[in-house]
Amino acid sequence: MGGGGAGVSVKDVKSKAELDGLRQSSAPLILHFWASWCEASKHMDKVFSHLSTDFPNAHFLRVEAEEQPEISEEYSVSAVPVFVFFKDGKVFDKLEGADPSSLANKVAKVTGFINPGEAAAPASLGMAAGPTVLETVQDLAKVNGSSQTGNQVQTGFDDELKKRLQQLINSHPVLLFMKGTPEEPKCGFSRKVVDVLKDEKVKFGTFDILSDNEVREGLKKFSNWPTFPQVYCKGELLGGCDIVISMYESGELKEVFRDHGVDIVGSGAGMGGTAEPTGLSANLNSRLQSLINSNPVMLFMKGKPDEPKCGFSHKVVEILKQEKVDFGSFDILTDDEARQGLKVYSNWSSYPQLYIKGELIGGSDIALEMQKSGELQKTLIEKGIAKKETLEDRLRSLISSSSVMLFMKGTPDAPRCGFSSKVVNALKEDGLSFGSFDILTDDEVRQGLKVFSNWPTFPQLYYKGELIGGCDIVLELRNNGEMKATLSE
Repeated sequence: MGGGGAGVSVKDVKSKAELDGLRQSSAPLILHFWASWCEASKHMDKVFSHLSTDFPNAHFLRVEAEEQPEISEEYSVSAVPVFVFFKDGKVFDKLEGADPSSLANKVAKVTGFINPGEAAAPASLGMAAGPTVLETVQDLAKVNGSSQTGNQVQTGFDDELKKRLQQLINSHPVLLFMKGTPEEPKCGFSRKVVDVLKDEKVKFGTFDILSDNEVREGLKKFSNWPTFPQVYCKGELLGGCDIVISMYESGELKEVFRDHGVDIVGSGAGMGGTAEPTGLSANLNSRLQSLINSNPVMLFMKGKPDEPKCGFSHKVVEILKQEKVDFGSFDILTDDEARQGLKVYSNWSSYPQLYIKGELIGGSDIALEMQKSGELQKTLIEKGIAKKETLEDRLRSLISSSSVMLFMKGTPDAPRCGFSSKVVNALKEDGLSFGSFDILTDDEVRQGLKVFSNWPTFPQLYYKGELIGGCDIVLELRNNGEMKATLSE
């Protein structure tokens, strides 16, 4: 779809900078996160395109979620389709999943066509998109094997159902939620995935979602994936028919199964089927030791922290970022000798592998479990791994370093701008002691504090961690005789 102004057509966004620029417009903006392989995305895109004709005063934008990870991450997009609605440059609403009727209603609300409190059926809105909305509802219903043609119905999602779904997903190393059974598939997509898994010679379990509507509807929400079949490996969603076939054709599926120790039919291989760490050459053994000890916290992963190549690696990267620790990484996809050798060295058959001070912690499941229980933080502390100080941490520390703290240009003895000089004189004349920081010596602090305080200029005066203001406010307080009282409460 080509670019253009509001309402002319749907525009494909190619960068975060481009999106940020478009958000400056006063016109409502609707952002569609999609993927070319996702059938639900394609169906919803038809509705999206028709709606752009109905609402010419709004911007309709598309983002290919996997091609623009920076944008997807900013709006917490982990599956498609997702729609984000903006009004006056700010997020107004969000819609996850393939629900044509809700999309039409939310577009109407963000554009002011109907009031936020109202709900309206698309066909009654008098829109050109009305027939397409109804047609898409029916198409999606056919894909899901249902004759439902009304609005999408979200089933209850209580803890019991969530627990049951998790138990089902974890019941086999490879689990296929399908229509029918492997012997009698009830849809072509399910049949194709069964054939792929059989050809890969992996042991897999199955669940017939046609036999249990609660599981069927609940899993769509649990996985944020609106269609079936769905394939899971070691508790992680790999995807549906299109993704599995693509991974199979590229050889990636075989790698995923191999790296996660999935049983091959007739091989007798199991989860921990690696040999004792023997048989490695002295050079390789020494090299692996050196890599493992190259950082106090070391992650062997697929891809890089900024560009993980598998969901398991991405999960561990996020855990380490949340723990605020510095860590080194090694992309095992770039070095097959290290990749295969480390499996033997560690007696651990899959990736990622996380090491702390040279000791293997485990893979993604263990890292996640340790984080949830607090054990990971405890281990890091015991091993002497300090948390990485973020810019926000540093700014808070600087602001709190003195009860009265002035961020200025220059120093109190040698101010480098007239505004800073005026604030220094005002504080001195009122006999107030204060700390100071020269923002000209540290651009990171200078730029970061503008965002942190939501105050674009300097000087900035703080009292007990709270922003008082800049030069004009300080002088006004002094002239009114209120400064001493304000800074000594």
